Amino acid sequence: MILVENLTVRYGSEAVLKDASLRVRPGEFVLVSGPSGCGKSTLALCLAGLIPGAVDANMAGRVRVAGLDTTRHSPATLAQQVGLVFQNPATQLFNATVDEEIAFAPTNLNRPAAEIKERVRHALAATGIEHLRGRTVRHLSAGEQQRVAIAAVLALRPPVLILDEPTANLDWRGVEQITATLARLHREEGLTVILIEHRLAAVAPLVTRMVLMEGGRIVADGGPDTLLADKELLARRGSRYPWRDAERRLACAPQETGAAPAEGEPLVRLRNVTAAYGKQTALAGLNLDLYPGQFVALVGDNGAGKSTVARLLAGILRPRRGRVEWHPNVRRLPPGRRTGLLFQNPLHQLICDSVEDEVSFGPRNLGLNGDLAPLMEAADLTALETRRPQTLSVGQQQRTTLAATLALRPQLLILDEPIMGQDWAHLSRLMDYLTHLYRNGQTILLVTHDDRLVCRYARRIVRLAEGRIVSSGYLSQPAPSDRHHSNT
Repeated sequence: MILVENLTVRYGSEAVLKDASLRVRPGEFVLVSGPSGCGKSTLALCLAGLIPGAVDANMAGRVRVAGLDTTRHSPATLAQQVGLVFQNPATQLFNATVDEEIAFAPTNLNRPAAEIKERVRHALAATGIEHLRGRTVRHLSAGEQQRVAIAAVLALRPPVLILDEPTANLDWRGVEQITATLARLHREEGLTVILIEHRLAAVAPLVTRMVLMEGGRIVADGGPDTLLADKELLARRGSRYPWRDAERRLACAPQETGAAPAEGEPLVRLRNVTAAYGKQTALAGLNLDLYPGQFVALVGDNGAGKSTVARLLAGILRPRRGRVEWHPNVRRLPPGRRTGLLFQNPLHQLICDSVEDEVSFGPRNLGLNGDLAPLMEAADLTALETRRPQTLSVGQQQRTTLAATLALRPQLLILDEPIMGQDWAHLSRLMDYLTHLYRNGQTILLVTHDDRLVCRYARRIVRLAEGRIVSSGYLSQPAPSDRHHSNT
């Protein structure tokens, strides 16, 4: 079904894949994992024929999928055999509504109207997003967009399905829906699945085979039980050991209380805030106080309103009703100094020609002095200083945007799903650096679905549902301390 022989791919002079070879038989369910930047997404682009068909890269070697040589057939032809769900769903969604997006591919294949309607219905049901019918795509949360992207690919009914970190933006309800769908498609329809993923706990029970990559090479290939039992191997490759119970539910219970700790006056208050996108209400009468020096986790299902809160605090979105009240000491600061927001999609805030220029751009324009070397080191960007951000992996892009945001030394730092594209080793290193900043007074709002990340680092948990706060409390555990965390 899939044959990769001596595959080498370069972006300019940088080799991202190095003499990689892989065979996948029809009906296999293969998990591909490894540290950020190791070549996983580039391998996916090669399997779909986007390299060399559409992406500017130099490719040597041979790739055949379903009997088709990817250098001799167009991506459009290959798309009927290989469905690819990108790591960043926004890059493959371009229709106005959910229904139009899912119907787009079969419509372009000139399928009969009745068949197109049935394919849309099946794809919506398979991904559990029937409730999104008729919704405007650009107004969906990132997690909802991810499920729409998966549904749109499923509507093509390709024999090979490749998913690049499909769980990164999903809550656990969405993760379980998608994994159940993949398991059923693999079992009942014989679908060949290539799954690129860092969150091993969610997908480990599904796969028949596991491939580990590092430095552009395949370094391990075998049964999942054998490779997952080797914790040392996983740790060296930046993967997180599948600790199922801790990842599937919030294991650290906060004290349910609305009482504020002794932090003084709030840094910012949301007062009876209502926000909407068109006719779709995202927040309804929300009241929230954030205090200086807090490490707050904002949690909730996809579409609960978490990213909307982040946009309000960053000044990107204005409330329909209610007020955003900043402390007088920070009210007049420039937006980048008052609030630093790490977007879910790093491409939305990358504008420079090199990583070094990207990180120094803000401080240079605002006349801020300071040594950025420790920040570059903490984000593991030192070796990437001269690289163009657009040629980096999504995980590397995410770390670049975070470093650029932190370089402005904002009063409030907001991280909107920082796990996308990050292996556990890089994520732990980055979060430990943020812990150091927190212990020195930095206020942090972490928006995430990753319960283990919340339990390890947050001090306060606020849970949203349907645009309202349904619980808020402080953890009884001590505040996070500076320490190196193991994978176990």
